[in-house]
Amino acid sequence: MRKARTVRTLSAIALASTLAVAGGAATTTAFAADAPSPSPSASTPAAKASVTVPSSPVKPGDAISVTVTAPAGSKNLAVSSSALGAVKLSPGKDGTWTGTATVADVKDGGYGVALTGTAPDGAKLQATAQLTVKAGSPKPKPTPAPSTLQLSTDFGRPGDKVVITVKSSAKEAYVKSAAFAGGRVDLKGDGKGTFTGTATVAADAKTGYYGIDAFAGGKKFDTVKFSVEAKGSPATKPLKPLTPGEHKTPKGSVNTGQAPADA
Repeated sequence: MRKARTVRTLSAIALASTLAVAGGAATTTAFAADAPSPSPSASTPAAKASVTVPSSPVKPGDAISVTVTAPAGSKNLAVSSSALGAVKLSPGKDGTWTGTATVADVKDGGYGVALTGTAPDGAKLQATAQLTVKAGSPKPKPTPAPSTLQLSTDFGRPGDKVVITVKSSAKEAYVKSAAFAGGRVDLKGDGKGTFTGTATVAADAKTGYYGIDAFAGGKKFDTVKFSVEAKGSPATKPLKPLTPGEHKTPKGSVNTGQAPADA
């Protein structure tokens, strides 16, 4: 009876297979009775690490904080980015390292920040972060105050001294005038925007008005009027007549009432 049942079962299977082929089916079913399931392959979990930078936009010149997490005992940890200067990390507790960096003078945009290092077991550590740089609208440069010229007097005679003061943000200042000896007077700066100097009215200056041109940074910024009175110059003092008691009579000469030549 068992043999007859087996034959009938095999016949039924053969018939079913014949019908499937005749119908054009391409499916084949395989049975693996009592086949052992594949065992999962043994694998070591990869060491995890991360690098953290500010998520909000930063500006060139900003000092930002950098935080690194990695397995305790990791070595050769380094953080680099084209948007950052040197990053010096200091170890903390529980696998945390911190440091600061200065944002470089780069264009606005997103920049990658990379972490590299070596785990205690020798595995390589890698992590990345994104840093957004946005300079924003540049601050308008302050408009420098206009240069100014001041004279101690607007009148002089040949030989007189005139003190000149120029206030300017330029690096140098001087004045020019035909009324002054040498024509040009260079002024000395105090490093705080004030330049001073002394001019001498030229000995051959004639009576009249002269222009004084003031220069700062090589550019003329002002011209003022200066008057010269050539007559009665203090540089030429009249001789004081001698009193009768100051007259001396040289030996062998006649008293003429004139002072001797050496008087």
